[in-house]
Amino acid sequence: LVRSGSSYCEEGISMQQVWVEGGVTPCFFFTLAPSVLLSLACLLGAMHCVRYVRLGTDMEPKFVPRSCLYALQLVLTALLALQGPAWAGWRAAQASPMAPAGYVVLYGCLTTLGWAWAGALLRLERCRVPTGNRTRGHSAALLLYWAVAFAAENLAFVSWSSPQWWWRLESSQQQVEFMFWLFRYLSSGTLFFLGLKAPGLPRRPYMLLINEDERDMEHGGQPLLGAEASPPSAWRDFGRKVRLLAPYMWPTGNMLLQLLVLLCLGLLGAERAVNVFVPIYYKNIGELQCVRSSSGFISNARSFLWIRVQQYTSRVVQVRLFAHLHWLSLRWHLSRRTGEVLRSIDRGTSSIDSLLSYIVFSIFPTIADIIIAIIYFISYFNAWFGLIVFICMALYLTLTVIITEWRTKYRRDMNTHDNNAKAKAVDSLLNFETVKYYNAESYEVGRFEEAILKYQLLEWKTNASLALLNQTQNAIIGSGLLAGSLLCAYFVTEGKFEVGDYVLFGTYIIQLYTPLNWFGTYYRVIQRSFIDMENMFKLFDEEEEVKDDVNAGSLLYKLGRIEFDNVSFSYTEGKEILRGVSFTVLPGQTVALVGQSGSGKSTIIRLLFRFYDVQGGCIRIDGQDITKVKQASLRAHIGVVPQDTVLFNDNIRENIRYGRISATDQEVEEAAIAADIHDRILSFPEGYDTQVGERGLKLSGGEKQRVAIARTILKAPEIILLDEATSALDTQTERNIQASLAKVCVNRTTIVVAHRLSTIIGADQILVVRDGQIAERGRHEELLAKGGLYSDMWLKQQQAQDSDSASDTEAKDTRPEKLQPPAPSVGHRSH
Repeated sequence: LVRSGSSYCEEGISMQQVWVEGGVTPCFFFTLAPSVLLSLACLLGAMHCVRYVRLGTDMEPKFVPRSCLYALQLVLTALLALQGPAWAGWRAAQASPMAPAGYVVLYGCLTTLGWAWAGALLRLERCRVPTGNRTRGHSAALLLYWAVAFAAENLAFVSWSSPQWWWRLESSQQQVEFMFWLFRYLSSGTLFFLGLKAPGLPRRPYMLLINEDERDMEHGGQPLLGAEASPPSAWRDFGRKVRLLAPYMWPTGNMLLQLLVLLCLGLLGAERAVNVFVPIYYKNIGELQCVRSSSGFISNARSFLWIRVQQYTSRVVQVRLFAHLHWLSLRWHLSRRTGEVLRSIDRGTSSIDSLLSYIVFSIFPTIADIIIAIIYFISYFNAWFGLIVFICMALYLTLTVIITEWRTKYRRDMNTHDNNAKAKAVDSLLNFETVKYYNAESYEVGRFEEAILKYQLLEWKTNASLALLNQTQNAIIGSGLLAGSLLCAYFVTEGKFEVGDYVLFGTYIIQLYTPLNWFGTYYRVIQRSFIDMENMFKLFDEEEEVKDDVNAGSLLYKLGRIEFDNVSFSYTEGKEILRGVSFTVLPGQTVALVGQSGSGKSTIIRLLFRFYDVQGGCIRIDGQDITKVKQASLRAHIGVVPQDTVLFNDNIRENIRYGRISATDQEVEEAAIAADIHDRILSFPEGYDTQVGERGLKLSGGEKQRVAIARTILKAPEIILLDEATSALDTQTERNIQASLAKVCVNRTTIVVAHRLSTIIGADQILVVRDGQIAERGRHEELLAKGGLYSDMWLKQQQAQDSDSASDTEAKDTRPEKLQPPAPSVGHRSH
């Protein structure tokens, strides 16, 4: 180099001179940094490659995730390998006709070798894995390389005041140098933080995936390819969550609320501007108090105006979710846990309120305050203070993110056990009769207490991890404040700063660390909100099993002809409930479905009402496929009296009026008279205003059934479905109800599911369902004459009836003569 007209360092500089003109010499820096990095590559690379190549195994492609962030890692590594020669070539062009300094050439060569090794190791870790490895993420060698590379670029801040560096940007050469450094800084920092996440590697330990996959195969299950034992990050699918939240923040269609949102954002900007001047005017106490009072007034006004927007968000979320739940299929509602669903809705709604407030009015302003404060530190004081602030901020945010992500699993498990405890409580209270029947009060209390204990254990872990996070944050903030105060005191003693500057530093450092301290809290609250919203998002993700066709129209009701054409259906795959069911109900006819329990009778009713869609065949009303019409129009023409009637926790009048919300009180009473319950209602102290209790438990089974019949009569549908409508009634009431239903069903198409055969003797057609198929069909007399299934069922019920009648007669004969009541009329008992 000397013979070529150049030297290793610049003219007048040697490698022995490390600190010159207030900074590290570029010659020393660009020699030390690539040398350390390449040394790491040589020392750790050999052992690492041996471990992966000789002692490892190829990773199965199905376990390797596809990730755009991994592609970004490769691109940045390649660019960093190329920027070294590019920088050296540019320096050589600037030094022409002289040869470039030796350290420039050395840096270009060593940098290319080091980053090429890092890229090769990155590819190696994606393709192979050491045998017996039960950890996830990148190796320590690669993480250390990225960390040292990023730390080396941060060392450039030490030379902030040195004229040998580019910070002043006074010439085009310094500007280009700065752009090279900025690229290296951002790229190495991005690689380091991406390396902590390891986007190109499995999210779980690879050997655990292999073992679980083999175990699932042995048990005949599906391989656990995409599953994650460890809970995912709360920031997963962040973009999708934000897109779901955005419509709730902007009050569409409400001009007043939209103006309030814009006004709140304007006040937020004014509040930030006021906060900027607080430290600057600190020396003037009067001005300070005025500024602080103005800031508090603006903040309070903004919070007050935001209340209406927050209420809008809460209302829209709850209403949309409530509507979505009502549109879900019967299958989902039969398997839901009411307490868990309600708890998820409550927690999810409150989390949305807090999430929007913290993001808009806390996170963005805090970031702005931090950036402004750092710029002011560097410009008013010097680079050392900016470096201290930057290092503390980076450590603070990094450790906050890492620890918070680590403790996410405790919060998520705590929510799960909280839902479980509430679900157990609601389930036990809803079934309190069963609890008392079996004297199981102590058992239920014990189950509830056990669920609470599990919840409290996880709650303790959550709070303990929070305490650890707070202590870590306080240690970082305290260390930064101590270092800055000592440095400021040193400059005061040297005469470079005045005492007033020390006071100004203290004010500004508090101005910086106060939002920074809250930033950790905001991050925890936002992450917790995302966790709390997960269950609610799962409810939104529940698909509607029965959907209206895109081009569905309204049902054009004409006569009420019902056709089942080769209908097949199953609740679970591989177990058919209905197989090739075909029958026709003519307008105005009554068709009865009979058969053993589980034969598929009630399923036919549910399919006609479109609680489920058929999986084979077709159901038509007046020639129209019911899957091609809107559900609302179909159900408007159908009235159902179910076997198990559940009433709302309201009075009797409103429960009957539910059949037609617009009905008058007189129409409600007429429906009750038709259902033979009017006189019974009037016998209650409060009459039609009598509260029926939760699920109607204050009424007897027969009274609930008659209220349901009155509700259907009030609806006045053209098609009536009776699912064991009189199963809970006594003999006399049953006869009265049958007479009432006979009047109601005149000229209406009716399908009756019956167990008591005596109630469907007059049906126009009786279908005997067996194992999901229609085994027999015909009128009562025809089926008796065949001597088949229907005839056997009829004989068994007659024999049971005769046995019950004989038992009643024998019981009366054994009583004293004066206690014998008049002989009752013969009835039929349901079995």
